[in-house]
Amino acid sequence: MPATVSSTAAHDRYARVIEVSRRVRWEIERDVIRGRRFDYDKTFLPSGLSLVNELPFLGAADKRFLSQVQGRTYAYVFGLVERFIGAKVIDMSRDYALGDQVALEALVRMTDEEIKHQELFRRLEAMMAADMPAGYVRTADPDAVATAVLSKSTWAVLALTLDIELFTQAHYRASIEPDSGLSDLWKDVFLFHWKEESQHAILDELELVREDAKLDKAARDAAVDDLIALVGAVDGILQVQASSDADYFTAHASTRFTDAQRETIAATVLKAYRWQYVVSGVMEPRFQKVLFSLVDEAQAARIQSALAPLTYAVPNRPEVPVPMAA
Repeated sequence: MPATVSSTAAHDRYARVIEVSRRVRWEIERDVIRGRRFDYDKTFLPSGLSLVNELPFLGAADKRFLSQVQGRTYAYVFGLVERFIGAKVIDMSRDYALGDQVALEALVRMTDEEIKHQELFRRLEAMMAADMPAGYVRTADPDAVATAVLSKSTWAVLALTLDIELFTQAHYRASIEPDSGLSDLWKDVFLFHWKEESQHAILDELELVREDAKLDKAARDAAVDDLIALVGAVDGILQVQASSDADYFTAHASTRFTDAQRETIAATVLKAYRWQYVVSGVMEPRFQKVLFSLVDEAQAARIQSALAPLTYAVPNRPEVPVPMAA
């Protein structure tokens, strides 16, 4: 049966996404890259995300280089996750093909934008590969990751996607936009990325709520299990990439580090990645409001218990709140 939007309010939100998508539309070369290269005399990923200031034995040049290594991975990981997001949105849009054409257009536009983002991040990787020292490794294959993610329930994939697209916005607003010391091109990449991702999060929420309405308690229990498994899989990817990035950084840094310092660097890079890609998203009030409105008390407790080992990964600032209050 063709899908329809269940309320006027939801219909209006899909229509609003289309209007904003048309207004903020950008092109990779014309609007973002504009013939520029990255400025390696400047920081890429801000310290609030990279956590480089938690490594007091690093000099300014090494802090900057570590921000660039992490910034390269930041772009790579977004391209990685957008592979499965684009594929899932294509699947969901089929529900509307003979139904609500406003919702269909909104999802088709999202798919187009996610494919464009993947191309942007491939372009950035090629540019950084040409300018940075050899030996950097992208440790996970996008198609293999997408295949594994898409084997899980739609509810779990949408919940993970909402988390990702909300932390994208939080990172830009809280850390990237206010930092005047970043490479101009790197900063512009995530300005334009943010403009479109902010609309995608609206669609993620609408589709997650629609999907949730189809589930009974048993199906939702299984979907919660899937979400927990996906978070574990994401953390597994982060562990491997963090180890690789720490080795790459220490091999090319301007300083020769002791074994203890190398261990601290590796642990801090992993902490930074867990903060960037998991904890900062689940701490988002909007994500908590949506997710915990859909699950019961026992399901919420299972999610919190699964996340508990990762919740240490917040910046060493006293004003950072404790995450995951249901």
